[in-house]
Amino acid sequence: MKKLLMVLVAIMMTLSFVGCTEETTTTAVTTAGATTEAMGSLRILQNKVEIGDVLTTYAEAWGVANNVDVEVVTCGGDGCAYGDNLLIEFQGTTQPDIFVIEGMGGYNDYKDYLIPMTGEAWLTDTDLEFVVDGTAYGFPVAVEGWGMGYNKEILTAAGVDASTLTTIAGYQAAFTAIQAYYDANNMDDYALVSMAAAGAGMSWVTGLHNFNGYLSSGLDYDDSSVIDDLNNATVNTARMAAYADWVELLFDNADTTILETGDYDAQVGKFASGKAAFIHQGNWIDPNLVQYFDDNADSEFEMGYAPHAAAAGVNDSIFVSAPSYYCINSQSDNITIAKAFLQDLASTTAGHEYMVNEAKMIPAFKSVTLVPTNPLSAAVAEWMASGNIYAWWQNDMPSGFGMNTLGPIYANYATGLITKAQFIEQMTTEIEEIND
Repeated sequence: MKKLLMVLVAIMMTLSFVGCTEETTTTAVTTAGATTEAMGSLRILQNKVEIGDVLTTYAEAWGVANNVDVEVVTCGGDGCAYGDNLLIEFQGTTQPDIFVIEGMGGYNDYKDYLIPMTGEAWLTDTDLEFVVDGTAYGFPVAVEGWGMGYNKEILTAAGVDASTLTTIAGYQAAFTAIQAYYDANNMDDYALVSMAAAGAGMSWVTGLHNFNGYLSSGLDYDDSSVIDDLNNATVNTARMAAYADWVELLFDNADTTILETGDYDAQVGKFASGKAAFIHQGNWIDPNLVQYFDDNADSEFEMGYAPHAAAAGVNDSIFVSAPSYYCINSQSDNITIAKAFLQDLASTTAGHEYMVNEAKMIPAFKSVTLVPTNPLSAAVAEWMASGNIYAWWQNDMPSGFGMNTLGPIYANYATGLITKAQFIEQMTTEIEEIND
């Protein structure tokens, strides 16, 4: 069993046994809370729009308790490209004290601005920190996962067994059965797949998350052979052809309007309303789902995850990892405050409550005893406990390659501007020229 897989399973086993027992507040490094003097300010730039409000609420409350003026800036999704905005901030006079990177691409761009986290107390509570050459630089924001989210009620009504959703043929049979169910019941406004591809700001859905199927589906968790080949400008042609079959199947069966012009809210809203059998998103949409169910009585439904059939043969796992990391700006005047904020997030009751019950996340820290009850996070937890998970390699591509280079190719394919053969050709060309 590979190290990270063992760590993830251990986290879920801990949560399963401990249940909802209230955690003990750790005060060893609650530095800011130990003083009554004003300590300054803290500016946080982060990219998860779905937690923007609750993170702001938590951070501001922490600031009040610790005499720190805290500002949270959220940039991501529609209308705000996080990578571009982060670059602008570092080129300007207003820089964040804490910011987010998502892997080696971000590290390579900002390694001169990252302080080592060596010696921080929270490091003893996780094995999912971001490490380069033995040195930790990143605090894991959460554990996240995605597959093809499904509406169990629709699948059951259509006679589809979710366990068959491991191959292209299995999905094709499911799509056919569900469409027949829709047709028989005059469900004209229902969709098979809710997936955005060509809408403004949605290239992360395709160029990062969908493309990860090419990078990791069917491989052992620590098998980096495909991402290593990509970074060395080499394409596995057979694997790319099988992957293109999966993209074609999704695009052919997706809600056309959402696929071609839809934004994040349109994609998630279709599924939340119970009018899509599948959604191409991860458990980070749980806050959106919970809010929809709260606002619409009796709208909740059972759901789960099935693997992406992105590789030839049987795909028996979903994608699970720590998706992003908080880093501290080495040029900041508020490094001590930033360290205290992260330590309290990892070690206090308020921090745990925020991560699990407010942000609806699966925390990356073993001391957290709160259990995620949100629908898709619970599904990810089940997959983690089973040990059936594939890695995230999309963030180890060069910065911007997935969204800015590959994303437009998906958009052109989704809108019919290129054929499947041209999609394969253009994807191949871009990879082969990745270092030019």
